[in-house]
Amino acid sequence: MNDAAHVPARLGAYYFAYFTYAGALVPYFSLWLAAQGYGAAQIALVLAMPQVARVFAPSLWGWLADHSGRQREIVVFGAFAVFAGFAALYSVRGAAGVALVMLVLSVLAAGAMPLVEAATLAATQGQAGRYGPIRLWGSIGFILAVLGTGAWLDHHGAETVLDIVVGLAAIVCVAAFGVPARSRPPAVAGAVRFGAVLRRGEVLAFFGACMCMSVAHGAMYAFYSIYLEAAGYSKAMIGALWTLGVVAEVVVFLRLPQLMRRFSLRALLIASFLCAAVRFAAIGWAVEMLAVLALAQLLHAATFGAFHAASIAAVHRLFPGRIAGRGQAIYSSLTYGLGGAAGTLIAGWTWEALGASPSFAVSALFGAAGAVLVAWKVRV
Repeated sequence: MNDAAHVPARLGAYYFAYFTYAGALVPYFSLWLAAQGYGAAQIALVLAMPQVARVFAPSLWGWLADHSGRQREIVVFGAFAVFAGFAALYSVRGAAGVALVMLVLSVLAAGAMPLVEAATLAATQGQAGRYGPIRLWGSIGFILAVLGTGAWLDHHGAETVLDIVVGLAAIVCVAAFGVPARSRPPAVAGAVRFGAVLRRGEVLAFFGACMCMSVAHGAMYAFYSIYLEAAGYSKAMIGALWTLGVVAEVVVFLRLPQLMRRFSLRALLIASFLCAAVRFAAIGWAVEMLAVLALAQLLHAATFGAFHAASIAAVHRLFPGRIAGRGQAIYSSLTYGLGGAAGTLIAGWTWEALGASPSFAVSALFGAAGAVLVAWKVRV
């Protein structure tokens, strides 16, 4: 089971299972919440809970993993926590109750993905170009789930989203057992200290920029499906637009070895942030133009695919050896935790106070701000 030759396949299987579950959850859970009668502010509150958990929980799990060497056990525990949490929603009523369940399951599961990312980079010896062919299986799973769930919901309604999510979460539990165990790296004399790295100006600017990217995606992940449904698009078309973005992401992951050889991580990051500014401005002001929406979704290749691959590679360089797990954890905490929670809550407020188009304009501004931070200080 620990044969190194099988490690990429086992990691690919986990990515496939996890992002198949995510492909049903991310685009459509807001529709399930709306079907329960919750308003925009309540939906934003519920969707912010995973990000709130990621502010602190990944760092705790990362510390535990780095000191215990129990990475696989933490991933398995997180998978079962997700399954149990969503199953509990069948008996929970009220936005506050749903938000509490989401917070608890997110705290318990928050360590899984950063540890899988760290295990993948360890298996690929830190070469970001080799990361792409493994991670693309997650994108393929996401595509299949988005298309399948969208078609299903057009015939069976948004009330069935929870059934799909619970079923797919059960599959993640099985795949989690295939994540390779990773022994604790030995202590090295003169090794870089975690706190010293974290205080560097370049690192602070890098994490600030990453938070900007998550804030920029806040309106997208919270309200994009609702936005398109209100504009008259079918659930199948909504699913197709989500899928288009992930197809573009797959192309980037396939081309990642060539991109990494040709461009620096800094150049890829700056380009990703500029694409985010263009993408969200287009979505906000051209919802009635399907061709523009499609082009905007193609930019997901940059705003997630290239951005995420370049970011985790940068973290791997900045946080080497025994602090690798905590490095990926703090990246997850600040980017998808603090940045994600802020983005969702800001989107909820601007959506109700200003409307859809201004909300996406705010997203575009955060994308531009991220580009400025990277250009100013980051040199990876």
